[in-house]
Amino acid sequence: MQILGLVLSLAYAVLIVWIYATEPRTFREAATGALVAAGTYQVNQEKFDAGLALFRREQFRAARDEWQRADPAQNDALTQFYVAYSFYREGWGRVYNDDDLFRQGLEKVNRALTLASQPLNISDPDLAMHSAAELKAELEAGTERNWGDVNPLKVMKKRK
Repeated sequence: MQILGLVLSLAYAVLIVWIYATEPRTFREAATGALVAAGTYQVNQEKFDAGLALFRREQFRAARDEWQRADPAQNDALTQFYVAYSFYREGWGRVYNDDDLFRQGLEKVNRALTLASQPLNISDPDLAMHSAAELKAELEAGTERNWGDVNPLKVMKKRK
């Protein structure tokens, strides 16, 4: 009986520490965190595909909203890659880039690289950049300030 009480007390303590560490705001977030911890977390493929369709129609904010619903734990490398790419596409400009969107994209692509167990290469024919490393380099170059930013021929540059 004492061992059972000790085990239940330890399990309760672990639950409290886990809730404190993950800081879920809702029961849904807590359930998602439990799925990730258990290794059974999966992306909602239907919502991911809906986000991809919006992305291809250049509705980038709506696509990111769908991908957030598809991957609420932000634990899927492919989804995070597409989110980063949407920040790149929305922030890209012929005359100047939106630094805030590029920084957010850089955060997401770094997250995708962290989550990927191997180099992340995408075989999507609609994309000009097919690897997370290539996207990261483009986002980093877009946030840097240099003399190339005042080059008038920059308006001829193509979006990737």
